[in-house]
Amino acid sequence: MGKPTGFMEYERKNNPAAESLERIKNFNEFHTPLSMKERKTQGARCMECGVPFCQSGMMIGGMASGCPLNNLIPEWNDLLYNGNMEQALNRLLKTNNFPEFTCRVCPSPCEAACTCNLVNHPISIKENEMGIIEYGYEQGYIKANPPKVRTGKKVAVVGSGPSGLAAADLLNRRGHSVTVFERFDRIGGLLMYGIPNMKLEKHIIDRKINLMKEEGVEFVVNADVGKNVKAAELLKDYDSVILACGASNPRNIEAPGRDAKGIYFAVDFLRSVTKSLLDSELKDKAYAEVKNKHVVVIGGGDTGNDCVGTSIRLGAKSVIQLEMMPKPPEERLPNNPWPEWPKVLKTDYGQEEAIAVFGKDPRIYQTTVKEFKKDKNGNLNKLVTVKLEGKKDEKTGRMMMVPVAGSEKEIPADVVLIAAGFLGTQDYVAKEFNVKLNQRTNVETAPDDHQTSQKNVFTAGDMHIGQSLVVRAIHEGREAAKQVDEHLMGYTNIV
Repeated sequence: MGKPTGFMEYERKNNPAAESLERIKNFNEFHTPLSMKERKTQGARCMECGVPFCQSGMMIGGMASGCPLNNLIPEWNDLLYNGNMEQALNRLLKTNNFPEFTCRVCPSPCEAACTCNLVNHPISIKENEMGIIEYGYEQGYIKANPPKVRTGKKVAVVGSGPSGLAAADLLNRRGHSVTVFERFDRIGGLLMYGIPNMKLEKHIIDRKINLMKEEGVEFVVNADVGKNVKAAELLKDYDSVILACGASNPRNIEAPGRDAKGIYFAVDFLRSVTKSLLDSELKDKAYAEVKNKHVVVIGGGDTGNDCVGTSIRLGAKSVIQLEMMPKPPEERLPNNPWPEWPKVLKTDYGQEEAIAVFGKDPRIYQTTVKEFKKDKNGNLNKLVTVKLEGKKDEKTGRMMMVPVAGSEKEIPADVVLIAAGFLGTQDYVAKEFNVKLNQRTNVETAPDDHQTSQKNVFTAGDMHIGQSLVVRAIHEGREAAKQVDEHLMGYTNIV
């Protein structure tokens, strides 16, 4: 695929990013696309590797290797290289409902599994994907295509994140009448309010939602199912219901002083900033004020990095990021071979910006909070941190990170953002539909199944499998759509 010798002839070239000190002046996306000529050259780098692990979508060692959507990556790289853009777009959309989202926010397990990654730089798969989908919009190839025949069946989708939207999109194309219920005031779930604007500008979401509306999908906002919308109503009015509410129950940090003012969960903070940005260009100040304050982010990962980048844009006086685990190696270790996900040090855009603004990497490894300290008014003003070390638990044999005696240290902190991950679904929706949860507090189903313990009620996405990648969420939505279609019609022709 591509040019068989292209990976030897051409170097990987990324979409150039604006300089850190320049891009922090706003919340806009900050990469400039390559020219189409340069993008075709990047498509040429896709080698004829024989076994394209990039599209395998396997789980190795509990981590994704290759694209969970099984995107036809070598095919559309080849079509891109040869300039057959309309066919490249068709092959891209065959497996992915939302390449305009994934090309911006997916961590690219496809590139980690690229065969070129063994000895060279991987193909720029994600950016090639962006080149194809944005060309499709620019050239008018992407148009509303409502189904010509309706089945008479009605489906309610609860949650408008990537899994709910993917299920709704496929079921609507099939001819079912689909209504999506979203508890917040805008459609998109975590795509809208959990991912900052500089990673995914919200007009990109609106563009796709407007297409889905033209194709017949109905959207209801401010509809918090389990609170102001009752399960009994949905089960009466719809033939099937899909629960796609995400794993939005945040992991807390239990330590003395937790009740101090100035401690927020990361997603609540990010949501409030994005909503204020969209509502008033931040003029309403309806978010946690961090300007001229010492900010501490607890937790790594994409969400922690997003908190760092957002805090810097809002004028934080300092930003520190605490990570429980040791600093990763800069190169793969022998026990982490390709095509496993590489457990190596990644310095993301937020950390790059912190280095540019404050002169050092914000991350402090093997450290957690022992105590939150507050002033006489109850406002957070300091943290007591403690170093951690790995020790094997004698009962379970598992490695645990435990405090190092005498390693306590005080650091200034006016605002703390907890980005320690999620524990599973918020249970009020599950209780409303009376569906069973498993030990991880995800909705229980049989293996590789989306049917819940209740008749006509299905589940998909993080609510089903726990916190995961956007591509896995889309895959979940697609698989749930197939099962619901078969449940309604006795067979399915959704592929």
